[in-house]
Amino acid sequence: MKKSVRLLIGCVVGSLILVSATPIKAQTAKEPVLLTSCGQSPGPVRLKIFMKRLNMDFDYQLLATADDLIAKKKEGKPYKTIIIVTGASLKGMGAAGISIDDELARTKALIEEAKKEGITLIGSHIEGMARRAQGAAQGDNSDEQSIDAVCPKSDFMIVKKEGDSDHRFTNISKAKNIPLILFTLNSEISGVLKKVFNK
Repeated sequence: MKKSVRLLIGCVVGSLILVSATPIKAQTAKEPVLLTSCGQSPGPVRLKIFMKRLNMDFDYQLLATADDLIAKKKEGKPYKTIIIVTGASLKGMGAAGISIDDELARTKALIEEAKKEGITLIGSHIEGMARRAQGAAQGDNSDEQSIDAVCPKSDFMIVKKEGDSDHRFTNISKAKNIPLILFTLNSEISGVLKKVFNK
């Protein structure tokens, strides 16, 4: 991501953290958008609903790969932004016939291609602490692995505030100098998207 755009995001984040009514004067992310998952949790479905309501130009591919980015570019309609919703569901991965290792490998290749193409990467976690705390078995840390695979490499993050109650995302933000956009209620997601995409 170009330094000037990254600085712009840093400047506007103050108005986004509390989902204020202050308008953003310049675009921080652009369409078309690829919405995908790292962990196959229900989070992307929730985000998809709000994106459809805003008539956003986006593709929804839970198992999107680097090849999908390349193909879109060859069509002459490259993605400008990728939103990867983190949050692992062993049930969701099981239904897709994949493991957390498969997800991490796919996501790694996807992010590498996105960086190569200069695509803005938004890391998101929108299901809160309930998703982060609900291991299918004692010691399961697949959700945390999905966060680590995406958020430290993001250009900025969109996170449900309650899910940051242990400062997991705040710490990533400070350590990596990545702007963090927090929202409190699901009903605020539309407002966040409007600001981020200047809708």
